[in-house]
Amino acid sequence: MTTVVHPGDSLSGRQRLAYILVLGALTALGPFTIDTYLPALPTLQTDFDVSTAAIQLTLTATTIGFAVGQLLVGPWSDKVGRRMPLMVATAVHIIACLSAALAPNVELLGVARTLQGIGAAAGGVVAMAMVRDLFGGRPLVRMLSRLALVNGLAPVLAPVLGSTLLLVMPWRGIFVVLAAYGLFVLVCVALWIVETLPKARRHDAGHATVGQRYRSVLSDRVFVGIAIVGAANFTGLFSYLSSSSFIFQEIYRFNAQEYGLLFAVNSIGIIIGVQSSARLTKYVGPQWILACSTVVMLAASVLIVVLDQAHVGLWGTVVPLWFFIAACGFGFPCVQVLALNGHGHEAGTAASLLGALNFGTAGIVSPVVGILGVGSAAPMGAVMAICAVVSIASLWLVVRPRSVPELAH
Repeated sequence: MTTVVHPGDSLSGRQRLAYILVLGALTALGPFTIDTYLPALPTLQTDFDVSTAAIQLTLTATTIGFAVGQLLVGPWSDKVGRRMPLMVATAVHIIACLSAALAPNVELLGVARTLQGIGAAAGGVVAMAMVRDLFGGRPLVRMLSRLALVNGLAPVLAPVLGSTLLLVMPWRGIFVVLAAYGLFVLVCVALWIVETLPKARRHDAGHATVGQRYRSVLSDRVFVGIAIVGAANFTGLFSYLSSSSFIFQEIYRFNAQEYGLLFAVNSIGIIIGVQSSARLTKYVGPQWILACSTVVMLAASVLIVVLDQAHVGLWGTVVPLWFFIAACGFGFPCVQVLALNGHGHEAGTAASLLGALNFGTAGIVSPVVGILGVGSAAPMGAVMAICAVVSIASLWLVVRPRSVPELAH
């Protein structure tokens, strides 16, 4: 007789697929909100007659909103359950998308983008928390790898969608499409998502208050170190996302569709990385996968700088960039499982801290590329290299891979 250790262990294959599809749609809401309008950034700059840095600040506003929203939604979902915070935040997202579509200037667009980020924050946080409510050990790795695939693909596929939409509509139409996607997610939640956090666990005596939940998570050395690793990896990826539209469309003269195709090619790296990582955890601890992937990220980013300064041209940027993105894919599920596996009682809080640090750090650091200049790929590669160094240092000095216990089966 098989003992059901976690609620998700009793789900059928069809039920698990349903969770993957709906929770995947939730997870994708944030990245699509952030990245779909990337191909339109040069057009926005022309329409509003502002600087490159001012346009990049609208992207920063979204990531800051996303970070703040996660800090609010995560602990709230631990206290009242998963469904209500998810539905309220998604409704805010829909209203903010429509406001962005009507924004008359870059300042109001920035405000609307901040609210979009706050509203979209619930998707990623609650999806990860729901998976942790249902699974643990290696089944948790498998489910998180499915979500990580969506979460990793969405930032690179979103500009493909954005560039396609720009063929048939002005940039404001992108935000109307995002509002429709938010409405679709809201309907899916209302129809198919059930509450995964029992009432008894919402009032766990050991973690009754938000402060106690935060203390429980932040007192875990492995969580803190892994959160830094995850934030550094994501910031390296995001520094590329925030500057790539200018580098490839203005330096290498890509049109919006060629730029979108570049992201489609890079998405193959994400798929290979995420799915290979999930399978490798059967034989190798996730911390050791991170030990390898972070070194590849450093080597690839340094190569971007070196080849750019050697004037190798387009291929000197896109080839090492592909390997950097693939290495990020290897790291995504490993970061999530190491951060969440030991925090079943405060999964929402842990997921919110992980996401807030990712997007908050990315939002603060990515404009540095714009300040350094987008006249070449070197500033982007340099920021990515610094992020890789921070990631490696945190893994070996804070997490200390040899001290991480093995995952349960």
